[in-house]
Amino acid sequence: MRRDNTLRPSAIGALCQARIQPRIASLWAVPDFDDLLAANAGYARDFALKGAAPYAVRGVAILTCMDARLEPLAMFGLSTGDAKVLRNPGGHLDEGALNGLILAVQLLRVNRICVVEHTRCAMAGGDDQAVFAKIAAATGDDASWCTFGADPDQPARVSADVAKLRAHPLVGPRATIGGFLYDVDDGRLSQLA
Repeated sequence: MRRDNTLRPSAIGALCQARIQPRIASLWAVPDFDDLLAANAGYARDFALKGAAPYAVRGVAILTCMDARLEPLAMFGLSTGDAKVLRNPGGHLDEGALNGLILAVQLLRVNRICVVEHTRCAMAGGDDQAVFAKIAAATGDDASWCTFGADPDQPARVSADVAKLRAHPLVGPRATIGGFLYDVDDGRLSQLA
């Protein structure tokens, strides 16, 4: 059987690029993001962070909640580039946060870690079962396979997360770790650990 050699790899690549790439690009152009892309154009026009250091200039990492009311840098009087900020639901130490903090301490000059939870947090309103029930009531979806780490005892959870970090061989010996509760009503931090 004779093979057709008319479509060599370079010809196939050119064909894909000419016919498929424009279609893929149009799939990515979603009008729901037009306002954000327009805002980015203004941001890029005045971009002042070119050449900024990739490490935490002030040696700080902040693990906190994804709540939109929180401004992690501002609450500690820090600026862009001063700290590494990790966010998740509730601001607690899960596997992803731990991995990020290990990298921050080992490679990005972090020597102080702030674990910050906040008042009126949805992840402190009950346990994961309560979160599953809220999701089911709001959307009808079953999220029972997820792990959110919801816990109403914030001081105990913050203290436990701080203790885990202090005991971790890749974090504890190289960083000072503190635990805090941020009040969303007055902006104050209270140290818990």
